[in-house]
Amino acid sequence: MKEQLAKIRAEALAALEGAKAAADLDALRVKYLGKKGELTAVLKQMGALSAEERPQMGALVNEVKASLESALETQAKKLEQAALEAKLKLEAVDVTIPGSTPKLGHKHPMYIALDEIKDIFIGMGFTVLDGPEIELASYNFDKLNAEEGHPSRDWSDTFYFDKDSRVMLRSQTSPMQVRAMETMPLPIRIIAPGRVYRKDEMDATHSPMFHQVEGMVIDKNVTMADLKGTLNLLAEELFGKGTVTRFRPHHFPFTEPSCEMDVQCHKCGGVGCPTCKGEGWIEILGAGMIHPRVLEMAGIDPEEWSGWAFGMGLERTAMRRFKIADLRLIFENDVRFLEQF
Repeated sequence: MKEQLAKIRAEALAALEGAKAAADLDALRVKYLGKKGELTAVLKQMGALSAEERPQMGALVNEVKASLESALETQAKKLEQAALEAKLKLEAVDVTIPGSTPKLGHKHPMYIALDEIKDIFIGMGFTVLDGPEIELASYNFDKLNAEEGHPSRDWSDTFYFDKDSRVMLRSQTSPMQVRAMETMPLPIRIIAPGRVYRKDEMDATHSPMFHQVEGMVIDKNVTMADLKGTLNLLAEELFGKGTVTRFRPHHFPFTEPSCEMDVQCHKCGGVGCPTCKGEGWIEILGAGMIHPRVLEMAGIDPEEWSGWAFGMGLERTAMRRFKIADLRLIFENDVRFLEQF
């Protein structure tokens, strides 16, 4: 048995030293040290030995087993270290290679204009509100004095969700006027920017999805002069001193009297071009004194309180602010265009 143990020891140590993978080591462990391994087979033969030989052979078997287990552990550590070194070599980073500078983005020109508008009105004591884009027709029309039959309520102009025309994508930010009047204490000074939706054909100055900024003031003794003064200040702060504006009479169901404010076309200086459709002017916003019925529907006494409101197109404002000739450029996300800002 001594010769058999010596042979097992020599063969096993050589095999363990030559193992190249963890799977090979495990196979050798099972072969020599497993329940059906070669050392176990030797132990089963000890029953044939005399009482004097058994302790000596038992000690020798344990010695061989210990040497194999030690060799197995040593080779496992070697293979683990070799695998780690190979992984580190594979994942090595050459720190001498020049790095690449990350390219930082910047604000979209439309949001630059929006932030400037917010700053102007916040400086005048206004609060900025946000509201739902999916709106009830009662807020978008009824409570703004646009009754059934008004052209703006047609399916050809408005995106409705239901056949009863009660739920819709808001066509203006004006519903925030009503929501503010219903929830805020008087006096009120607010602006409400956001996306709005109308069934407009896409061209140089129109889009079915665009952005508006709604503004409203309700206080005692508010007049049309306050409205015009505020809007002229806004135009000069946005577009520069000496900006030429004009106010035209108009009709909106929720204001009386009503007007539209234009600014002189930045592209042609008022001569006429495709951007302004030959008119020399670009419409920026609609405005007017809040209709007494709108105040009454919100529970405000029009004999004591008065107010004005406006709604301005943010894209057209950005076009005038940055001298952009075509509104479609704002939505196309062409990097060559956006990098200019």
